[in-house]
Amino acid sequence: MGTPPLASGVCAGGGSAVWFWMNSCTLSSPVQLISFLFWLLLATPGAWAADYKTCPTVKPDMLNVHLLPHTHDDVGWLKTVDQYYYGILNDVQHASVQYILDSVICSLLEDPTRRFIYVEMAFFSRWWKEQTNATQDTVRALVRQGRLEFVNGGWVMNDEATTHYGAIVDQMTLGLRFLQDTFGSSGRPRVAWHIDPFGHSREQASLFAQMGFDGFFLGRIDYQDKDDRKKKLKMEEVWRGSASLKPPTADLFTGVLPNNYNPPKNLCWDVLCADRPLVEDPKSPEFNAKSLQKYYRTNHIVMTMGSDFQYENANMWFKNMDKLIRLVNEQQAEGSKVHVLYSTPTCYLWELNKANLTWSVKEDDFFPYADGPHMFWTGYFSSRPALKHYERLSYNFLQVCNQLEALAGPEANMGPYGSGDSAPLNEAMAVLQHHDAVTGTARQNVVDDYARQLAAGWGPCEVLVSNALAQLSYNKQNFSFCRELNISICPVSQKSENFQVTIYNPLGRKVKHMVRLPVSEGIFFVKDPHGKTVPSNVVMLPSSYGKTSRWDLLFSASVPALGFSMYSVAKVTVRTPQASSLSGKSRKSRSHVLSIENEYIRATFNSDTGLLMMIENMEQTLSLPVKQGFFWYSANIGDEESSQASGAYIFRPKHSKPMPVSRWAEIHLVKTALVQEVHQNFSSWCSQVIRLYPGQRHLELEWMVGPIPMQDFGGKEVISRFDTPMKTKGEFYTDSNGREFLKRRHDYRPTWKLNQTEPVAGNYYPVNTRIYISDGHMQLTVVTDRSQGGSSLKDGSLELMVHRRLLADDGRGVEEALIESGAASTVRGRHFVLLSSVSDAAARHRLLAEEVVLAPQVVLAQGGSPYYSWAAPRTQFSGLRQDLPPQVHLLTLARWGPKKLLLRLEHQFTVTEDSGRNLSSPVTLNLQNLFRAFTITQLQETTLAANQPLSKASRLKWMTDTGPVSYPAPSKLDPTSITLNPMEIRTFVVWVQWQESS
Repeated sequence: MGTPPLASGVCAGGGSAVWFWMNSCTLSSPVQLISFLFWLLLATPGAWAADYKTCPTVKPDMLNVHLLPHTHDDVGWLKTVDQYYYGILNDVQHASVQYILDSVICSLLEDPTRRFIYVEMAFFSRWWKEQTNATQDTVRALVRQGRLEFVNGGWVMNDEATTHYGAIVDQMTLGLRFLQDTFGSSGRPRVAWHIDPFGHSREQASLFAQMGFDGFFLGRIDYQDKDDRKKKLKMEEVWRGSASLKPPTADLFTGVLPNNYNPPKNLCWDVLCADRPLVEDPKSPEFNAKSLQKYYRTNHIVMTMGSDFQYENANMWFKNMDKLIRLVNEQQAEGSKVHVLYSTPTCYLWELNKANLTWSVKEDDFFPYADGPHMFWTGYFSSRPALKHYERLSYNFLQVCNQLEALAGPEANMGPYGSGDSAPLNEAMAVLQHHDAVTGTARQNVVDDYARQLAAGWGPCEVLVSNALAQLSYNKQNFSFCRELNISICPVSQKSENFQVTIYNPLGRKVKHMVRLPVSEGIFFVKDPHGKTVPSNVVMLPSSYGKTSRWDLLFSASVPALGFSMYSVAKVTVRTPQASSLSGKSRKSRSHVLSIENEYIRATFNSDTGLLMMIENMEQTLSLPVKQGFFWYSANIGDEESSQASGAYIFRPKHSKPMPVSRWAEIHLVKTALVQEVHQNFSSWCSQVIRLYPGQRHLELEWMVGPIPMQDFGGKEVISRFDTPMKTKGEFYTDSNGREFLKRRHDYRPTWKLNQTEPVAGNYYPVNTRIYISDGHMQLTVVTDRSQGGSSLKDGSLELMVHRRLLADDGRGVEEALIESGAASTVRGRHFVLLSSVSDAAARHRLLAEEVVLAPQVVLAQGGSPYYSWAAPRTQFSGLRQDLPPQVHLLTLARWGPKKLLLRLEHQFTVTEDSGRNLSSPVTLNLQNLFRAFTITQLQETTLAANQPLSKASRLKWMTDTGPVSYPAPSKLDPTSITLNPMEIRTFVVWVQWQESS
């Protein structure tokens, strides 16, 4: 489908000779093409320069108005990615990215002063592959001249609230690598461009700075914040993205665009706009420019000329902008001090830098975002929790896939199970980071397509993992990945009398993992990699009481760092496990105390209500009354104060006080040698299992919510709430994309005075992996298994939104209520609760969150023949010669080329999280002796996204009101002595030689 490539229409040099046919164009003959390319390369000074030398000339004594022609192309929203690219279903939304790019290239070729920026590599890379060699050469020339400029350069423009930093880095790396491979250094973006995400995280700024960006431009910030910035001339400043990294490592110049990302009033000249073409009247544009200047500090301002899926007929836009530039600039002869020019964000940033001003510094973030009173965009933090969990599981599996591809070498790609490939899942995961994907803010059919893309990506990775495990274990088996383990379905374990369980650990340190597998009723023997029998239990599943019996087999597995352990399971009897493993029956009330405990933690329950009432950390002699339960906010559909309703984006409850799902829970107690559980049933649609395993220093709460009932014709937003007597001074802490923490205060913003219009929604923040409260002595931390919205609305209280189902649209464009049905309407998830001393908390929650995000991958098989006839099967393997220190996280280990790998190592503690264990101290590693599966023969350190050598990276320098900073030269790279400072990520491209048969 779609149009022919660019080279099948006509696009000659002169304006009158341009013919548009389905918005495609080309040069009419090879001779013309050669002549034209020669002209193209000589048309502007600095045509071969890769940086600011290609910028247009400005006038220092005038107000320079930088016109930024652009299109904003959502990688899925109202239509799927394919539908947006090809222009399908234009009755839903008129949008076709292929025609936009065809048309823009034609218009740029018309006039060497014209410029255009493009962002989303998910679309551009697809378009690029469809073009002829001649068209590609033409586009390369435009890029070298800076006339077609890439900004941001990720696969997508990612969300900043619901995305994990590892997935952000991956999607940016994918897009920037495409640009580097295709255009070289001239295609490398200098500017980050997040014009549509609904709030901005501090960690995002830190990551962009470490990727080498010079600046960052935002579209959406809170309406009160924006008004305040206009008054204080703080629409542009330096954002300090980290409290641990030494400035300016994570510092990034950040500007707020004047009109979100849309054109000024009356100046929208797209086929999608209703504005009239420009007539011979320069007054309006000059007035607009001067009205904007008062909010900015230099004689340079920007006008964003474009919007969603615009420029399908680029000629309309450029013809009117040509006229605007000519008319306004002609007034200079009569004394006007306004100069209008085609520009790009990079060239605008360059002029700001040359102004040599001192800029203020921002150290917090831009959450939550509101675009008006009662209009807080805090609902999407929790929308579509099933998709959010699938995305997080897919990130986990992608890292497993990448690592095994690196450890096993080429045989992972071509092995006994066929052709394995990590690229499809890598691309699908990149698409999911889009700001209308993992956010849950797309239409239902688009969400279904996102899930389809993930599922399609899992398949080639499963083949790759199977090939790698066969290679590394010397054993070929019929591996089964049991994708439905989260709903206790796995045919191999449920139907087989004997089977093998391979557990792969993607962390750089040894872990103990409690394996839970659905089985048929009976007793099983489990043997470890050395043939020794290990303790195991069979327990009844919580969902099966009163129904057909279903069972889980439990055993504890010890798995080496970056490696696997193989356990064998044999069924020895079909009889029911002894009743002693189950104690207690469903009850509403009991007079005795009910508790579960292990050697570290005790959890006590109210025997009258069945609710959690106390958590004790016996190791540190800490106890805290904790009452946990489920509540729901009644969703607003509009009222007298505002017509704003709760929807996919917006959270707006009718009342500040939520309703309890139930004031008591029907409970059931399970106690075995390997697990202690309290099963709580709150209602027909809400239940929970609170459990403890031996050796576990946290409490696990596995909840199941849905389908949320709608019989009362009201939307509901369901929370899990923890109430304690802690005195927390209205403060709580949330993570920023899974890395550093920010302090939050009830009804407060650090940099401007808040007029609070929504006491609940206006205090909600994104929780990517953790939220905690503290009284200075104790800390209660909750680790999540997906991104959720959370808050502390009163002292000692902490809540997380687990599910939402709504009957109204919130008026932000989706035009569809958030009513999920089918499998997605019932959601199962986990919260991990830690009670610890403040001094010890970081050591516990950081390592726990690491284990939750990168959990062991369980693979089953019924047994098979040796892969190598000369070798006995290997039942245990580690890709490392020694475990990484607890401070160090292996963020990335992935194939980068035929004999190259991409390696990222991260210090995962901040400067204030020492915990008495030197966890905030620098760590030095010897990379040459680190890996067992391969030998590093050469390495090169790069920026975070691996698109330029660190030794060649150079960023613009900015003066700030916090004083001067130092710019130390990179030290000589010594692979035997790689030092990581707190919160530092170091990225390397390494050349390797794999060990024979690994």
